[in-house]
Amino acid sequence: MEQTGKLLIVAGLVLNFAGILFWASGKLPESWRPGNLPLDIKIVRENFSFYFPLGTSLLLSLLATLIFALFKR
Repeated sequence: MEQTGKLLIVAGLVLNFAGILFWASGKLPESWRPGNLPLDIKIVRENFSFYFPLGTSLLLSLLATLIFALFKR
């Protein structure tokens, strides 16, 4: 039961952080917004568009790793 409680707390913190990020992203400069970070790949052509958010994925992975490491102790 103790592990479930920790998991729920971490999930709540992650959801709160994501909510704050989306709320605050409207106030950030265009180049800092999620989806426009360095390493995000965007290819737009006439009949084709491709988007792969590599930079955003790496940032979210790093943040999640730090949060889980803090609660593992």
